Amino acid sequence: MGDDTRTKLLAGALAVVTRQGIARTSARSVAAAAGVNQALVFYHFGTVDELLAAACRFGAEQRIAGYRERLREVRDFAGLLALARELHDTERDGGQVAVLGQLLAGAQTHPRLAAATAAGLALWTEEVEQVVTRLLAGTPLAGILDVGGVARAVCAAFTGLELYEGTDPEGAARAFDALPQLAALFGALEDLGPVAQRAVRSRLRRYAKR
Repeated sequence: MGDDTRTKLLAGALAVVTRQGIARTSARSVAAAAGVNQALVFYHFGTVDELLAAACRFGAEQRIAGYRERLREVRDFAGLLALARELHDTERDGGQVAVLGQLLAGAQTHPRLAAATAAGLALWTEEVEQVVTRLLAGTPLAGILDVGGVARAVCAAFTGLELYEGTDPEGAARAFDALPQLAALFGALEDLGPVAQRAVRSRLRRYAKR
């Protein structure tokens, strides 16, 4: 019973944040969405902030579980971008990215939300980092790029584009359409012969030391 109620509250919190925004999320609204007594919010989580923190991680885990196998099947950067575009289309009308956007805004004044939102983003980052590590193996960029940093940049850029689309849909569309050019660049590096790859790797290392 306890676990079932807890799950209902987590799902209810995500639904309320998505529909109404974090400013209008309260114990009353979450309990109504979950179909349970308001007192259970405090019984299971202590505070609304703690509930939102748990909901952030819960939502990320749920979404990642649905995409983990697809991420493992990605074989090139074009495939990674295609999956990102699919995720974008799925999340556009109010999903995990919308929730993260609300929590990122709330985290500016609520330290507890900052830590929880970072933890939710970290779950995505870990998955993306595994893909990037695999894709860079054997390329001139292997051992030169900070893979963890690249993974974080990818996740930050994706989240930013999702939020940016709300104010400038055309600009966000242009940004998404430009990303395949990066995939083509990585593909060109992979197609270079051994001698050319060594030359590129040497040049990149010199730049990295500056």
